Parts: sequence; structure tokens; C-alpha cells
Amino acid sequence: MRDPSEEDAGVHVGGDAYGGVRLAGGRPRKPRKSARARRRNAIVGGLLSAGVLVGTGVVWATPRQIGSVDAGVSQTAPRGAENILLVGVDKRDDLTRKKQNELKLGREAGQRTDTMMVIHLSEDHSKATVVSLPRDTWTTVPGQGDHKINSAYQFGGPKLALQTVKQATGLEIHRYIEVNVLGFVDVVDSLGGVTVCTPVAINDPKTGLNLAAGTHELMGVQALGYARTRATARSDLDRIDRQQQVISALLDRALSAGTLANPAKLASFVNTTLGTVKVDPDDGLLGLAAQLRDVKLDNVQFADVPLADVDFKTPTGESAVLWDKQAAREMFRRIEADEDLAKPTPTASPSAKASAKATIPPQRISLKVLNGTPINGLGARTRTALIAYGFQVPDQAGNTPRKDFAKTLVRYGAGREDSARTVAAAIPGAELRQADINGIEVVTGSDQPKVAKPKSTSSPSAKPSVTPTTQTATQNICKK
Repeated sequence: MRDPSEEDAGVHVGGDAYGGVRLAGGRPRKPRKSARARRRNAIVGGLLSAGVLVGTGVVWATPRQIGSVDAGVSQTAPRGAENILLVGVDKRDDLTRKKQNELKLGREAGQRTDTMMVIHLSEDHSKATVVSLPRDTWTTVPGQGDHKINSAYQFGGPKLALQTVKQATGLEIHRYIEVNVLGFVDVVDSLGGVTVCTPVAINDPKTGLNLAAGTHELMGVQALGYARTRATARSDLDRIDRQQQVISALLDRALSAGTLANPAKLASFVNTTLGTVKVDPDDGLLGLAAQLRDVKLDNVQFADVPLADVDFKTPTGESAVLWDKQAAREMFRRIEADEDLAKPTPTASPSAKASAKATIPPQRISLKVLNGTPINGLGARTRTALIAYGFQVPDQAGNTPRKDFAKTLVRYGAGREDSARTVAAAIPGAELRQADINGIEVVTGSDQPKVAKPKSTSSPSAKPSVTPTTQTATQNICKK
């Protein structure tokens, strides 16, 4: 079983928003500035223009304020492409007891890795692919035998963590970034909080989080609890979905006009990220800033590692997850080759291509249910079935003004077609229709929709997916 003293932190990478953002102009500057100031401003501008790494606390830091760490990075990127290992560390040694109690971190000293992500920047600098590695992944830790992947850092620090990820993914790692949990809390607070939505109530005494189902505005400590909690049905897998939702919410707030056009707020946001980051190589992130200049947020893509068993019992009695090794190997091969994971491979069968449209995980889609008929309880029954399928339906079912809908509709706003197709795929016979709305609505008709049973993805014998499950940063926003 999991060590009850082990807590969770959420420090992440990702994106959302609606395209690249570049800063121009500003207050008039004195003619002469130091080389250090000019270098700092170049880095700030480069990272702001892409915005891809805001959730990590990595962004917008000056070289002298970014710490260095020896993670054993020995090979630079051979071309323009770059693979980055991002590690979120729960470091408690220098926290006061009051701060530990506030963050529900416990009293243990030391540090442990809580989040691991691999980020691939494409060779042409136009795309970024972010893969969250489940912390309960059962894998071989070099020199230590089989353990959960997050134990590598505890056994051997950054070097062993990097070696373990390289072995598991087959990717060469060209940059290591380590972020402390406190950076996440301060970044959220500096932005005035984030918007999240949960389809189920969450009550987790370990993190101090108590949320009803629905949409919430969270400040730093609560947002940390939301990103850390495992107190839902799918434990760490639900946690990954929540973390990516928080990342998207952070970027949505950070890249809004209210932040970028407010010098005081922007300065506060920049300053709160400083001092929380360590990197290898120790180049002040200059190389990374250059890589990110051409990345637009619509081209930031999240991908899930294909899993073969989500409830594997280890020899020590712990609960862990096993990767689908063949499918995972193929996914990382495609990432290294700069292929778009959302597109089928050239060898895909016609049936695989046809089903590729429903690629957004239901757990990442929030929707509303409206009863379009006079049949009492139809909306509530449909809502219950959609939640069981895995969709987020935070609000109770409502009613449409008219009651003569003969056919069930899946209505969607601009930019939500991919998610709407996933919803329609779960309701055989439903009709897709774009509408002047925000988000997605299911309007039940007198055909009385029957929600399909979700397909299991945990069979060890399952064949590798031709089209891995992906979600763009824009699609990941929790829309009201």
C-alpha cells in the first residue's frame, strides 16, 4: 500500500489560451542599460511570447536567480528539437511549521518528486508535446530494481530520476528543470486565482480540500490541494487530469489582457516565480527561451501514456500502474520523430481513421444536460449515465424552453468540435450541431438517448492505439 505519510504536490507544465502572445512596447527606457538587464529582458520577452511553461514556475526568471542542479544532462539537442524532463519537487526542509500546516504537507524533512513530465519541442519550434508520467508507474529504477517511478528521485536525486525516465521512454533528455511546490502556490496567488470545475464532490482531509461538484475559483493553497488530491475514483489518473486543467487555467489567466496590460500585476507574477527553479544545463534558460519563441498555445498538446493495467498489485502489496509497453514505445517513437500524435499513422486502417475523431478523454470534457422533452427525469437519467461514462457534468440537468425535441442533440460552441464528437460518440444516434453557446450541451430528445458503456482500456492484451489520446491546451480550459 501507499505510504500514508507521503503527500502529493502539483507543479506543472502546459498551456491553454488561443494563440501566441507577444509583448511589444512598454514604458520608455533610458538609452543605456546594462548587458545583464538586456539579457534578462530578452529572456522575459521570449518566454512570455510562448507562455508554454507558465504553470511550472519556470517562466520569466533572470539567469542569476535560477538555480543550477547536476542532473547528468550530457547531450545537447542535435537539431532544433529538444526533450525536457520537468520534475516537481515537494521540498519541506526550509518551511516553518505554520507553513507546513497551511499547505497540509506534514512534518517530514527532505524532498521527493511528486510530478514528472516529458516535454518535447518540435524541430521547427512550432509545437510542444507534454506527456505526464503517472507517479505510480511501476518500472525498473537503474541499480535499485523495480519500484514506482517517483521513488527514483528519493534513491538517487535528479541524476537517477533522469536515468529512469530515459530508460522508460527511450528518449534522450536534453534539459532538466526542477521546481519546488511553493512556486506553484505563489504563482496562482499572483494571478488572483484560477477557475476549475469538478464533476464530483471532493473531500480530502489530507490536503484540506472540500469542494462541491461544480465550478470554483481557487487561490494558491486550494489550487495546490486540487492538483494534489487523489481522493477520487481513479486516484492518480484523475489527478493528472486535474493538474492539466489547472495548468490551462493558469495560462488562461496569465495571458489575459488583465495581467499583461497591468505592469504591477505582471511584475508580481514574474517575481513570484523567481528562486523556485533549478536547471541543468546551467544556461539561465536562454536556449529554451529561443526554442519557445514560435510556439503557439493552440499547438501545445497533452498526451497520456497508454496503460495496460491501472490496478497492478506489486510484489510489496502496493497498487501501481503498468504501461502498455508496445503502445508507449510507439508513442514516444512518434514524439521523437516530431509526428503529430492526433493524426493516425499512415498504416492506420479505415476503421481506425474513422474513430480517430473521438480522441478527447471524457474525463477532460465538461458539459451541460438539458431535457428537451416533457418526459420527467430524462435529463437527470442522461446526466447520471454521462457521469458514469466519465464526463464532467457539474450542474444538475436543466430544461429547454421548448419541449418538442424529437432527436437528441450535442450542441457545441466554436472551437469545441473535437470534444463534441467524443460526446456524440458516447450517445449513439445523437446529432452534432454547432451553436452560439460556450462549451457543450446535450439536449435530450424524445428518442430517449441511451449512453453507451465506456470501453475498457486496462486490458493487458489490448493492442496499441494507432492514435494516442491527446488534448490540446486550448481544449483543456475549464469553460464556464
